[in-house]
Amino acid sequence: MYKNALRPAWVEINLNNLDFNIKNIKAKIGDREMIGVIKADAYGHGSVKVAEVLRANGCKTFAIATIHEAITLREAGATEEIILLGLAPDMYAEAIVKYDITPVVCDSSNAAAIDKAAAAAGKLVRGLIAVDTGMGRIGYLADEAEAAAEDVKKIQALENFKIKGMFSHMSTADAYDKTYSHQQEEKYNKFYQTLTAAGIDIPFKTLANSASIMELPEVYFDACRPGIILYGCYPSDEVDKNQLAIKPVMSVKANIIHLKDVPENFSVGYGRKFISKRPSKIATLALGYADGYPRPYSQFAKVLVNGCVAPVAGNICMDQCMVDVTDVPDVKIGDEVIIMGTDGKNTILADDIARATGTINYEIVCAFGQRLPKVYVK
Repeated sequence: MYKNALRPAWVEINLNNLDFNIKNIKAKIGDREMIGVIKADAYGHGSVKVAEVLRANGCKTFAIATIHEAITLREAGATEEIILLGLAPDMYAEAIVKYDITPVVCDSSNAAAIDKAAAAAGKLVRGLIAVDTGMGRIGYLADEAEAAAEDVKKIQALENFKIKGMFSHMSTADAYDKTYSHQQEEKYNKFYQTLTAAGIDIPFKTLANSASIMELPEVYFDACRPGIILYGCYPSDEVDKNQLAIKPVMSVKANIIHLKDVPENFSVGYGRKFISKRPSKIATLALGYADGYPRPYSQFAKVLVNGCVAPVAGNICMDQCMVDVTDVPDVKIGDEVIIMGTDGKNTILADDIARATGTINYEIVCAFGQRLPKVYVK
């Protein structure tokens, strides 16, 4: 039980496993730069602490999704380059400059607003040109490269905004069929060629995400952007997991806060979804769906207690859940329960929870990392 956490439920972040993953990814990509993707509080793992481990492994560039995430890193002392993977509307230009953020742009007027703020501050901003090669999210349309080149020329002419390079994102690199990924690669290369033919210097290219790192070395270019694989989760079940050895970084644990013996036909939880079929022992844990434990998982959920597998009893509540520990010997208040992680020969992965609830492991780890206190271990 972690007294300093001020609640008997927590996420445990294994920094040794994180270090293991980083080293294996670096070995995989060779001499390409690693851009550590630590958006969404490092996928729920704690961006400041994850940045420390990346830094210790020679990572000089981080990527985030919001200006607030960049500010968190700067206020924690980060001096590395920080790339904002989303667009920053003109009203945030001063913040881009103030916090030394590398923006992504796909509109000369937006770049001009950042240029103006940089000039006023006497600074120079370097940004990435975003191209939409098939994700449909942000960026110049790859199929309209010539028109885009005319707009990018306006960006190139700015005094205090300089083009660092070109960025795009793969949408199906985690699928068995890589046809669409190769089409995106082709569009990316053609867009680059159109810009360079127009006299625009693009000294830096980045396209590869986690799935691309595993199976598409042809898109490594100058820098790769590992995200979910940093944290020991594979991008999907369709990638070749033999391509990269990684270890889960996050576990979710709780202590039993209450135990009761109940008779047969006793109901537990909202909606009376669990009714005991025998005299039973019910344990209560102090975490629920507000902590990232998905309510739709209730009917499938199992936890690990004292080396045994035990089912969740009834619907997961907002802040608590109940477990049927009738078959767990010598169970007592204070015993550690593993909601996600390993106990002896038994393991519950983020993937297991994701499959049961119709989502992806990304969402599971991000959700668990929001409200539960984090405990870092080696």
